[in-house]
Amino acid sequence: MIEKLNQAFTAHYEAVAEQVIRAPGRVNLIGEHTDYNKGFVLPCAVDYCTLVAISARDDNEVRVLSLDYSGETDSFHLNQVILRLANPMWANYIRGVVVALQHRGHILCGANIAVTGNVPRGAGLSSSASLEIAVARALTGIAGLQLSPLELAQVGQDAENAFVGCHCGIMDQLVCASATAGHALGIDCNDFSLTPVAIPEDLSIVIINSNVRRGLVDSEYNRRREQCEAAARYFNASSLRDVTLAQFNSGKRALDPVIASRALHVLEENERTLAAIDALRDNDIPALSHLMAASHRSMKELFEITVAPIDFLVDTLDELLGDDGGVRMTGGGFGGCVVALVRSHRVEEVVAVVEQRYTAATGLTESIYLTQPSEGVRRVS
Repeated sequence: MIEKLNQAFTAHYEAVAEQVIRAPGRVNLIGEHTDYNKGFVLPCAVDYCTLVAISARDDNEVRVLSLDYSGETDSFHLNQVILRLANPMWANYIRGVVVALQHRGHILCGANIAVTGNVPRGAGLSSSASLEIAVARALTGIAGLQLSPLELAQVGQDAENAFVGCHCGIMDQLVCASATAGHALGIDCNDFSLTPVAIPEDLSIVIINSNVRRGLVDSEYNRRREQCEAAARYFNASSLRDVTLAQFNSGKRALDPVIASRALHVLEENERTLAAIDALRDNDIPALSHLMAASHRSMKELFEITVAPIDFLVDTLDELLGDDGGVRMTGGGFGGCVVALVRSHRVEEVVAVVEQRYTAATGLTESIYLTQPSEGVRRVS
């Protein structure tokens, strides 16, 4: 993929790229919709990635080539107002990163950029965060700037919140910027402290894309965030992180039932995430299995973000694995992927069962990805 990117860069710009940056996608093992509530999450980077080739220009113009959208291009000037585009949408993530860096006072130089990647789009594996972090690292690199992983993550989050218009938390960008190979990453989204957690060697990560189109995800994601913020205001708290389960149970009586359900999911999901970190450390797979199952039930019943094909996949694998592995929906919801932590010797069995049953039950065809915990953003050439 790097060779193909470099060849395309040279052919398009008639020059050689100065740097190639790699940023991974991510899968969240547990801790869903807790990040923007300043709670706890446990994602890991995957070995699917975005690659950005870049070289500096001396005219303050940014030109971009996307290999994955049939060679579509974009261009804009650093000294002019950078506007959000109606089309192509992919360009807004790059424009948003530039705007976020400028708003933070960073002086950038013009650039020739080419982008490619293999993070599945629209599957809840953070192809957007992967792109944001790769572009932010590439642009700052050629400008001679050194940003910390947290600063890179905040730039990516700003791009998505303020420019693209999806009010995500910082989890996706932070794990793409900070991950350690072989480890999941426990993140406290209140103070951004990081806890690498080794994935036991006999566990494999199986990601199953339901291939349900996620057309409602942005609007419903933003609505869930608004509902969580309403719950926090009800308890006179700045976020749900500052509300305890005891406070919730004693004060929920006058709270709107839907908002109460959203808040209860977040509060209990935080506790499950901390328990899952301990279970992984102890290689306690039965405990991890129960926690992931409870997380999925909560997303289905309290947060209401699952769909029938996703539930079918989770129920099928839960029945198959029992206590010998964990499975749940991962990502923002309304389609996307299921993540399963599976004993390595049972991966073929899991894949076979999904291939045998999913299409017959749903009329859809799944995509299955086997992955290992990857490292965060880095320069590869």
